[in-house]
Amino acid sequence: QVHLVESGGGLVQAGGSLRLSCAASAASGRTFSNYGMGWFRQAPGKEREFVAAINWSADSTYYADSVKGRFTISRDNAKNTLYLQMNSLKPEDTAVYYCAATTFPGIRTRQYNFDYWGQGTQVTVSS
Repeated sequence: QVHLVESGGGLVQAGGSLRLSCAASAASGRTFSNYGMGWFRQAPGKEREFVAAINWSADSTYYADSVKGRFTISRDNAKNTLYLQMNSLKPEDTAVYYCAATTFPGIRTRQYNFDYWGQGTQVTVSS
């Protein structure tokens, strides 16, 4: 099974930036480069929502409207690592952020599309 560990969360003022990382363990039967990857977030009292996704070759990305133009998803397959660069942060970005992996190598945007999840990392944006 795939183990995903997020890092890089913390407290930041509105307008600031953070970079989240997600380190993936070795997977039996598939390499990291074979997985589609995504970021989701969940605020208190709200459903988990899609943030961004990237395909296996990193030549295709997709973003939620709420973060488009501010966030950038990327991956380094040689390092088995997924990233989320978050700029121009707003208080409404405050949430626990989760990385996720799917055995489908392309773009997926729904929770049920993903097979593996990290433990989450807290991002808090002050106003």
